[in-house]
Amino acid sequence: MAGYEYVSPEQLAGFDKYKYSAVDTNPLSLYVMHPFWNTIVKVFPTWLAPNLITFSGFLLVVFNFLLMAYFDPDFYASAPGHKHVPDWVWIVVGILNFVAYTLDGVDGKQARRTNSSTPLGELFDHGLDSWSCVYFVVTVYSIFGRGSTGVSVFVLYLLLWVVLFSFILSHWEKYNTGILFLPWGYDISQVTISFVYIVTAVVGVEAWYEPFLFNFLYRDLFTAMIIGCALCVTLPMSLLNFFRSYKNNTLKLNSVYEAMVPLFSPCLLFILSTAWILWSPSDILELHPRVFYFMVGTAFANSTCQLIVCQMSSTRCPTLNWLLVPLFLVVLVINLGVASYVESILLYTLTTAFTLAHIHYGVRVVKQLSSHFQIYPFSLRKPNSD
Repeated sequence: MAGYEYVSPEQLAGFDKYKYSAVDTNPLSLYVMHPFWNTIVKVFPTWLAPNLITFSGFLLVVFNFLLMAYFDPDFYASAPGHKHVPDWVWIVVGILNFVAYTLDGVDGKQARRTNSSTPLGELFDHGLDSWSCVYFVVTVYSIFGRGSTGVSVFVLYLLLWVVLFSFILSHWEKYNTGILFLPWGYDISQVTISFVYIVTAVVGVEAWYEPFLFNFLYRDLFTAMIIGCALCVTLPMSLLNFFRSYKNNTLKLNSVYEAMVPLFSPCLLFILSTAWILWSPSDILELHPRVFYFMVGTAFANSTCQLIVCQMSSTRCPTLNWLLVPLFLVVLVINLGVASYVESILLYTLTTAFTLAHIHYGVRVVKQLSSHFQIYPFSLRKPNSD
């Protein structure tokens, strides 16, 4: 398994023909962030590899997740009567979130600046972004948490899925149209949440207990913004882009079934994980919300990475992700009835297996493409220049 090759010869050949094609129409991105990133990228030395910038940003997102997990392990820290997260933590998380977002914005500019753009760089960037979704959403949850003034763990689970589906829609679009339409919600959410983290440190979590307007609480605003952005911006724009490609006869696939294949695994993951929650004898989501979110987010990231590989290499996306097989078996066992401690063991075991499998997938794919393009993933030196 250590030397297993996930990228087929057909896909490697497809990567050789790949040309980056993306459209960004977000005013915030075009008129504010890109000029800012164009300035920031000049600070980086020209010997710094773009993938190292990408990975550093991802590690900051993971660090924020772990930091908040330490101070708010069960999402009750922001609830009345509980020990709150220290103010300095909110400041650190806010700054690091914006730095991570900035690094994600300048890595591509560094690649073009150093003439080191490769398909591996794009795959590495978007692959890590797919895993960052769960870290980002779960960290944000601590602002409101659960309890009388917060959001229930099940509502947050549904909101997580709204974000996950919003993310994969962009890559589903590219799989079908050949063009990556960058979503508006990403830039807006990153800037807004970074600001909210800092504000939380200044005014305290108690400020979010108060109604935003009439009896409309800030937690309701948080929920409405995520759902509203997905339903009123992301989904309509994705469907519009797809329809335009159809009208222009530029769709890459002629079959509706084949066009929808990339969504099969994410949809089945949603069905199976939701069934587990509903059938759980020990109310597993209430017991271990953070671990359950992470399990779902990791499985989702793996399916999304496989889609990105196929989309960039112009090959067919797998119908189903094999990681869903053990999840299906666990849900089947849960439905038959198990003790509470057994269910917890199954969750932690499955989460560990998913994490190791996804890391293995990522490492092997990076090694394969690095070897194929004869590059070092974290250095601008060529292998034959040693």
